[in-house]
Amino acid sequence: MAASTELRLDTLPSDPLLLVLSFLDFRDLVHCSYVNRRLNELSGHNPLWKNLCSKHWLLTDADRQQRGGSWRALFRQYYSDLGRYLQHYALLKRAWEQLKAFLTLRCPRMIASLKEGAKEAELDAIEAQIGCKLPDDYRCSYRIHNGQKLVVPGLMGSMSLSNHYRSEDLLDVETAAGGFQQRKGMRNCLPLTFCFHTGLSQYLALEPTEGRNLSDIFYHCPVSTCSSFSEWFTTYVNNVVTGEYPIIRDQIFRYVHDKQCVATTGDITVSVSTSFLPELSSVHPPHFFFTYRIRIEMASDALPEAACQLDSRYWKITNANGNVEEVRGPGVVGEFPVMTPGKVHEYASCTTFSTTSEFMEGHYTFHRLANKEEVFNVAIPRFHMVCPPFRESVVRSVRPANDTSRFDNDDSGGINMAAEEGARCPRHI
Repeated sequence: MAASTELRLDTLPSDPLLLVLSFLDFRDLVHCSYVNRRLNELSGHNPLWKNLCSKHWLLTDADRQQRGGSWRALFRQYYSDLGRYLQHYALLKRAWEQLKAFLTLRCPRMIASLKEGAKEAELDAIEAQIGCKLPDDYRCSYRIHNGQKLVVPGLMGSMSLSNHYRSEDLLDVETAAGGFQQRKGMRNCLPLTFCFHTGLSQYLALEPTEGRNLSDIFYHCPVSTCSSFSEWFTTYVNNVVTGEYPIIRDQIFRYVHDKQCVATTGDITVSVSTSFLPELSSVHPPHFFFTYRIRIEMASDALPEAACQLDSRYWKITNANGNVEEVRGPGVVGEFPVMTPGKVHEYASCTTFSTTSEFMEGHYTFHRLANKEEVFNVAIPRFHMVCPPFRESVVRSVRPANDTSRFDNDDSGGINMAAEEGARCPRHI
């Protein structure tokens, strides 16, 4: 009878065993260290813990050299401090690093406004102060950076149009706690952002109450929501670093560009991006305010004799009810730009409407500089403006005229945020 053979892991060569161990997460690796002396030695192999440090804490060789010790010890050090945030830390840390790298190149003054991370004890104290638990992903992000100093421009985007300006700061947790809401219609809501100019804030729901879900993020007016802090923050960062939100004069502008909103006529390309302004919109009466930014560009390889000047504009506007309005006028926002090869002209305008959606399209009329009799039209692509979903509070009341509190104390749940009548601009200019 042939002798029986028994395969034992501890008798295998080190290389295949290390390969097997490399597929384990840190908990399983720790469990293996208790099996026998050989696995205990192999489970402490430095490259294994280097990979785990990189995966969970985004640590590099430079971090290890700065702190000293083994990779296993470094992992243990981070885990003892940030272990409760294991499922959020890498995602949020990577987003912060991407944002800071981008801002260093494009908006360097914002870097100086970022605050150092909050301590665990400080976040615990805030929870005790407001009587609500902070979501772990919120806490995790604030361990990395405790918001920003209250400055302009704000980290969370700006908007400038005519005499209306908005710039939102990411609040530090102490200031946010000072604006914590317990009033009807906004119970257990923590402000995330704040704008000095409009009083506008985005809020984080800390309890599932009054029609909101836990961790919903929303403006106190008609606007779409996010379901978690991680989704809200990482989506914003992605839009910034990918160029979805343009950088204008060292500020982040939250215009959204639909890649289909581009039209080329001959040598001239027109593209459009839009942005909804909740602070100038209302539901009762229905009044929805959008701004749009148009980019007109002549191809760099166009012939010099193709140079032309914009004379007039034509708009066809269709609302949600199918009603059509046509608008004609000279120039764009009072200007008559001259287009030459490689030239780019950008401008912003606005529109208001009483239905929840609307789309616009049209054309510009140009003449050639070399021959004023040569007149031609350049298509403006159709672009849609849709009021984001909103959730009304269960309570409605009118904000007192003399209410000058720092944070928006309107109990109307987003019924009327048209705070700056002077910011109304002519339609379709």
